Amino acid sequence: MANFMQSVDERTRLAGANRLEVLLFSLGKDSISGREEKFGINVFKVREVMRSPDIVRAPDMPPGVEGMVSLRGTMIPVVDLAHFCDMQVDETEKPESLIVTEYNRTMQGFLVHKVDQILRMEWNQIKVPPSMMSHRHGGLINAVAELDDGSVVMMMDVEKVLEETSKQGSDPLLFDGIVSMETDATVFFADDSSVARKQIESTLAKMELKHIGAINGKDAWQKLGDIADRAQTLGQSVQNLIQVILTDIEMPEMDGYVLTRMIKQDKRFAGIPVIMHSSLSAEANVNLGKSVGADGYVAKFNPTDLAAALAPYIRGKTVADLVGKLA
Repeated sequence: MANFMQSVDERTRLAGANRLEVLLFSLGKDSISGREEKFGINVFKVREVMRSPDIVRAPDMPPGVEGMVSLRGTMIPVVDLAHFCDMQVDETEKPESLIVTEYNRTMQGFLVHKVDQILRMEWNQIKVPPSMMSHRHGGLINAVAELDDGSVVMMMDVEKVLEETSKQGSDPLLFDGIVSMETDATVFFADDSSVARKQIESTLAKMELKHIGAINGKDAWQKLGDIADRAQTLGQSVQNLIQVILTDIEMPEMDGYVLTRMIKQDKRFAGIPVIMHSSLSAEANVNLGKSVGADGYVAKFNPTDLAAALAPYIRGKTVADLVGKLA
């Protein structure tokens, strides 16, 4: 398990083929049912896995944060996921492992009961969870997949964990300096994270741009097909109905790389720019985005960066037209 991050190039190729690797872990046995549920996280967001270290506890830590650990001189926050998810687990079973994640340009550690294995899967195996399941564990489950043995793995919305512990994505000051585009342009976006969708919508509202949203790549492709059919009925180009497409990368059923490739190969969407908007901001991910035809790539969660990335494609506006100086 210690060297699982060595094959970054191979993992990037998997992403481009609508596949991924999932790190499975558990948070302990439920103290009432005695069952041990399986959770998962995309390996692309994992920096390393280590035995649970000593945690430095400090006053005034954000809710859900157990403390800090020093990782080669860098202090990172640690979240006990079982407690964060309000799970009633056997308190005699202490967390054995720390999953160190890196996304959105930040690092954080997740305390888990134990790490199981890495599975190679296809995004079309990963589904949007039923509404009953999506509300479990504090609403942190944004996808599910059935394994070969019939068990179910729940994919953790790590972006929501980061938002709820740090409030990184909802600070009103993040939107300062974004001004109206004074145009009737429409942005189409796809993202499976409720936190990301909310911030995208807030950014576009600040810009006074119309928008159409989708909850994953498959949903986006279906909605884009409907828009193309509508344009044909009206005798118009699709470009008259939407001016920019914004897509996340990690999404159930169809990832952003495959969605972008399909858009770029379909003549109905010719001339419509596609911008990738992802917490996976490593150079390998950016290069793969370019290889499937993406016109731009912007990291989550910074509304002014998002506005700046959209600016050149909205009626010829420039970054200076869109983002003013912070107060």
